[in-house]
Amino acid sequence: MVHVDLNLLVALDALLEENSVAAAADRLHLSPPAMSRTLARIRRATGDDILVRTGRTMTPTPRALALRDETRDVVRRAAALLTPEQTLDLDTLDRAFTLRCHDALAAALAPSLLGRIAGFAPHAAVRFLAEPADDVADLARGHTDVEIGATAPLRPEIASETVGSDRMVAVFRPGHPLAAGELTMERFAAAGHVTISRRGRLRGPVDEVLAQHGLRRHVIAALPTSSVALELVAATDVVTVVAEQVCRPTWTRLGLHVRPLPVELPSVPVIVAWHHRYDSDPAHAWLRAQVRHVLCAVIESDPSAR
Repeated sequence: MVHVDLNLLVALDALLEENSVAAAADRLHLSPPAMSRTLARIRRATGDDILVRTGRTMTPTPRALALRDETRDVVRRAAALLTPEQTLDLDTLDRAFTLRCHDALAAALAPSLLGRIAGFAPHAAVRFLAEPADDVADLARGHTDVEIGATAPLRPEIASETVGSDRMVAVFRPGHPLAAGELTMERFAAAGHVTISRRGRLRGPVDEVLAQHGLRRHVIAALPTSSVALELVAATDVVTVVAEQVCRPTWTRLGLHVRPLPVELPSVPVIVAWHHRYDSDPAHAWLRAQVRHVLCAVIESDPSAR
C-alpha cells in the first residue's frame, strides 16, 4: 500500500499560490527551513522541481502550473469535508476581522459598519488597515479578511464582488474661481492640481483624457491619501479629483464645493475581495454581508440613505 501524506497537498497549494518558500512558510506558520524540507518531499513525490529559482524569485514549472488549479480545488474540498457544519451565534462571536481599504473608504465605511457589528455581534472587533505603497498578498497569506478597492484581483484564489460604482468629481474650496461659470477643460487644466496616489504618481486617467485634447494639467503635488488632499484643498486654491460618494463625508465636513468633471471618465467600481478559503465560513460570510450592506448605502446618490 502506498502511503500518501496529504499534508503535502496543503503545502503544495501554499507554494503554488505564493511562488515563494518564505511566504508559504509564513502562511502555514512554519519556519523557512521546514518549508524547504517539505518542498524537497513534494519534489520527490511528484518527480518534478515544482518551483525553480530565477534570480531572486521562484518560478513554477509547467507541471506545477498544470497542478495548481486541481491542488487548490482538492484542498478546498478536503477542508470543507473535514470542517463540521457551524451555526453562527452572533451573541458569542469573539473574533477580530481585518479590513484593508484606502482612507476615504475607511472614513465612509467605519461609522455604520462598526455600529452594525456592535449591534449584532458585541464581542467582535474590526481592524482597519491602510493601503500599502506596494501591492501585497495579504489576502492569500491570511493577514487580511476583506480588501476593498477599485481593482479586481488577478489571483484565481481570490474571490471578489463588485457592489457598485462611484463617479469622479472635481473638488475645491468655496470662492474658488472654478466655482462660477462653465467648467471647461481649459479652465480645469489651468488650475493648480494635487493628485492622490499611494505611490506618488503625478499623472492619472484625467491626464490621459486631457492629453487627447492637447491639454496638460498643472499638477503641483502628489499626496498619499484623499483626506490629506482634501484638507489642502480646503486651505488653498488647489483642485483635486475624488470619488464623489465615498469622499462625501470628508468634503461635506470641510464645506468644499463639488462639480462634475469636464472630461469623460468611467465610473470607479467598488470591489470587495476575499480569499476562497473563507467562502463557507459563516462568520466571514456574515462580515461580507455587513460590508456589502454599508457600502451599498455609501455609494447611493442620496446621502440620507446611509
